[in-house]
Amino acid sequence: MAEHETLSRTTGATVLTLVVVACAAGLADALRRRVRLRRRARPHAGAEPIAPHTHTRHGGTTIPRQRATGPSAETVRLTDAERDAFAVLVRRLAEGDQA
Repeated sequence: MAEHETLSRTTGATVLTLVVVACAAGLADALRRRVRLRRRARPHAGAEPIAPHTHTRHGGTTIPRQRATGPSAETVRLTDAERDAFAVLVRRLAEGDQA
């Protein structure tokens, strides 16, 4: 060991290297599994079509997708007096922004 290298620096570099190798191995394994699952899902030539799965890979229930449209718009009918009062309120708030 060179005199400028300390034991803690060497140990730290070793631990960091081991963590990087472990992460790379885990990532490679996850990618390998994904490719294997895709190959299984793809039917080969001459195979009968398979009905789509109704369960998730982990066996739990799925959360339904959200609707593409939102709820119907709510409307409130205002009287003339309420409409005038609202207009005054909006004018007051607009004047407060300018000051």
